[in-house]
Amino acid sequence: MSTTISVAPLTTQDAEALVTAARRAADAAGVTVSVTVLDAGGHLLAFRRDDRAVLISGETSTRKAYTALQLDAPTADLVDLVKPDGPFHTLPTALDKPLLFIAGGVPVHRDGRLIGAIGVGGGAPKQDHGFAVAAVTATEELS
Repeated sequence: MSTTISVAPLTTQDAEALVTAARRAADAAGVTVSVTVLDAGGHLLAFRRDDRAVLISGETSTRKAYTALQLDAPTADLVDLVKPDGPFHTLPTALDKPLLFIAGGVPVHRDGRLIGAIGVGGGAPKQDHGFAVAAVTATEELS
């Protein structure tokens, strides 16, 4: 007999808390960003673009979140895998999916289970990654 463990899904309230925390970190650094939060199914839960953020940051934040969700890994950890000598070199073009291998996407877990992802775009990749990690760290008590 197997036991089923139920993990609460990422809620809209959780997603808004992630957006707020990421934007707070970006504001403190003086960077204008877009922030996307997806649920475990890849559905949009929350999105915010700062008024002065570059328009493409909305698309990049969403693709970073999607990539982190699909591969259950921070996009910062995947960048080298798609370089010409990397094992995932052909992955971005082999699949017809909105993957983006640039730092700034981070999966969100609860009780060890993947429940969604956050993506940040608009700053330098290291900055975006830092803002996403700051958001997840600040909201780890989500329940």
